[in-house]
Amino acid sequence: MAFEHAIVLTGGIATGKSTVAKIFAAQGFEIIDADRIAHRVLDEQQERVTAIFGCGFVKEGKVDRKALGAVVFADKEKRRALEALLHPLIYREIEKEAQKLDALGKPYLVDIPLFFETNRYPISRSLVVYTTKAQQLKRLMQRDGYNTQNAQQRIDAQLPIDEKRDKATYVIDNTGDLAHLKAECERVMRSVKQTTPACRL
Repeated sequence: MAFEHAIVLTGGIATGKSTVAKIFAAQGFEIIDADRIAHRVLDEQQERVTAIFGCGFVKEGKVDRKALGAVVFADKEKRRALEALLHPLIYREIEKEAQKLDALGKPYLVDIPLFFETNRYPISRSLVVYTTKAQQLKRLMQRDGYNTQNAQQRIDAQLPIDEKRDKATYVIDNTGDLAHLKAECERVMRSVKQTTPACRL
């Protein structure tokens, strides 16, 4: 059965999931990156993207994610249309990778930004990377160069980070510096190992 040993890594946009994934990977955890899979699937579906949104969103054989994002994050109906196209395809690819990792018999992370929003994946344990809303907005603007309005649109398209924190099995606090984040990751790793039968990490 897929996802038997999976732990979802999630949180809000710009809360630090990628950094946490790198820290866990350095300690031997396998990571399934839903964003990486989504980018590949999106490019594979460029003909259907063109049919739905027009030819202006495909350049040199790749979907212009930034241009497409500006449209779908400003229009809920268009965002739903894109999600209806991509999410089932992304699920199948993640499921294939999960089946391979489950065969190893040890916990692994599945990085799924919209885990709680889609309610699609049958994974019982979740790890939420938490920052304050103000930090989330500031980091997103600094990282991707969005103005306040565009950054806030992307944050508002997800469940509030406080709600995700309340739903989580494990929470990593990323409101401090890198040393604080590493300590938080180590704390959660210990908890995962202690609560996983016959953990071989």
